[in-house]
Amino acid sequence: MRQDSRLSRMLHVLLHMAQLDAPATSETFAAMLGTNAVVIRRTMAGLRDAGYVRSEKGHRGGWTLACDLKKVTLLDIHTALGGPTLFAIGNESDNPNCAVERAVNDALDGAFEAAAALLLKRLGAITLDQLARSFAISLKGAHHLMAHPA
Repeated sequence: MRQDSRLSRMLHVLLHMAQLDAPATSETFAAMLGTNAVVIRRTMAGLRDAGYVRSEKGHRGGWTLACDLKKVTLLDIHTALGGPTLFAIGNESDNPNCAVERAVNDALDGAFEAAAALLLKRLGAITLDQLARSFAISLKGAHHLMAHPA
């Protein structure tokens, strides 16, 4: 099963947007992520509908941030993207009358629910601002390493 990388990709886009002084086009983000601009527009629509980004059409148009990074959590972005499935693994339900299948599913359901609750709690505790600051610190470290090679 293929992993859903929309959250990771949109966080990537949002951090880049926070660094820009001008709007960026869907084509720019598509080239950066190796995808199609239509995919970017479709995915960004959820973020626009939630009020996190805005788009302007026409010459000099594109996407810009419309939110305070200190007030938006990773969970907010996850939710704006439609709350994609958190795990690629799941239960088998071909034989609901099978006692073994029911026992396995009951055990796994509890584990999946606990893991999902923990992940969602963690996503809700991290703001975009914290992520941006972490990125800035990493960037400064990379510049320091480049300036002073070993």
